Amino acid sequence: MGTILPFLKERNVFDPEATNAMSVAFDSVCHELKLSAEDRRSRETIAMRIIELARRGERDARRLRDRVLHEAGAAG
Repeated sequence: MGTILPFLKERNVFDPEATNAMSVAFDSVCHELKLSAEDRRSRETIAMRIIELARRGERDARRLRDRVLHEAGAAG
């Protein structure tokens, strides 16, 4: 997976499992919000929020997804 990797400035901060969870959450949020690759600013905002939540300790893909969707005002 690893679709969140382009947004990680310090790639070695997270272990592979955390990186995978963040990528799964990122892909899911982008899919739910129907964002394409052209929606760069929105995708970057989502990635940064997921990374911030992971830095604070959340490593579950479903909870990351649900939190970001909730904050975006979308159903989770």
